[in-house]
Amino acid sequence: MIKHWLLALAAIGLVAAPAAQAQVSDGIVKIGVLTDMSSLYTDLSGQGSVIAARLAVEDFGAARKGLKVEIVSADHQNKADVGSGIARQWLDADKVDVIMDVPNSAVALAVNQIVKEKGKALLVSGAASSDLTGKACSPNTIHWTYDTWALANGTGSAIVKTGGDTWFFLTVDYAFGHALERDTEAVVVKNGGKVLGKVRHPLNTADFSSFLLQAQSSKAKIVGLANAGGDTTNSIKQAAEFGIVKGGQNLAGLLVFITDVHALGLPTAQGLIFTEAFYWDLNDKTRAFAKRFAELDRGIHPTMIHAGVYAATLHYLKAVEALKSDDGTKVIAKMKETPTDDVLFGKGTIRADGRKLHPMYLFEVKKPSESKAPWDYYKTRATTPAEQAFRPIDQGDCPLVKK
Repeated sequence: MIKHWLLALAAIGLVAAPAAQAQVSDGIVKIGVLTDMSSLYTDLSGQGSVIAARLAVEDFGAARKGLKVEIVSADHQNKADVGSGIARQWLDADKVDVIMDVPNSAVALAVNQIVKEKGKALLVSGAASSDLTGKACSPNTIHWTYDTWALANGTGSAIVKTGGDTWFFLTVDYAFGHALERDTEAVVVKNGGKVLGKVRHPLNTADFSSFLLQAQSSKAKIVGLANAGGDTTNSIKQAAEFGIVKGGQNLAGLLVFITDVHALGLPTAQGLIFTEAFYWDLNDKTRAFAKRFAELDRGIHPTMIHAGVYAATLHYLKAVEALKSDDGTKVIAKMKETPTDDVLFGKGTIRADGRKLHPMYLFEVKKPSESKAPWDYYKTRATTPAEQAFRPIDQGDCPLVKK
């Protein structure tokens, strides 16, 4: 199902400042939010990603600047063929100019290729695979929020350096899980650790018992959860039932969102250590944004994916305004050459391979006694500077990068 949001605030501006949209196709900048509206990634992306894009259009001041912006959204159902079909429909028939979010690496990698063929723009916030700025990099794609290399570098290295030197991976069996396992295993081995075993589970698994038994019998100090969303919360809950932590092993959530912590509750989630690009309670500006967001999204506070959609949409619209064009390839090039600046990530840059750079944070979930208010869940353990947070550009095998 595809939903349309024709922003009244932007529609008002249609009659004004025709120069601003002199080369904007059809006089409309059309943004397509391709996300998970019905399954395990709904809370961490879903309708919240549409809300984040709407807030960015509002804050950009599209109406005031005479730019008409329309937002459409669709559910890719975590299926690459469904996501590809929607992308083709949007780009060929519905005149969508940019596709946003795409929380599922298999879908994102497929859409990445389609967008490149069509000369449009793709701004990925939800998908994690570092291949999007590696061997699959594209002149039409920017990977905004985080990736598997950054998660592995942040969480994996921190755990190995504090004694967690034997690992067993519980991995979701598709492109995202494979990339997260690969990137984390490389960090573990580089830091002197060993991987004792691994097992892969289907996306959206209800029963983790057979996988957790294998993890338990491995006797690894760390059970690395290379999954996300509902798979992460289910595996953590069932690990508690199996007594894995009580038995002396520890869980490493390699991709955890604030919505996961909220779903688990602090008594279960306390002590979890993981890496993220954003937390709503970092400063006054992030708190102000979270308040606006929560009022529109059932009280839910924004995840880093929502923050990435907001910031990417804002930077995209600035580039369209500067170029007076929504030509995808040209807009992406303009976004790369223009420093980024927004209230959620501050100042940043975008590399030639499409990797957006900003700090990454190692967070620990608070004990219930430490939490002072609803959604007060994290304490910061470490901050990795932007220039160290992501894979060095010469190590990704991106064809856009000159050797």
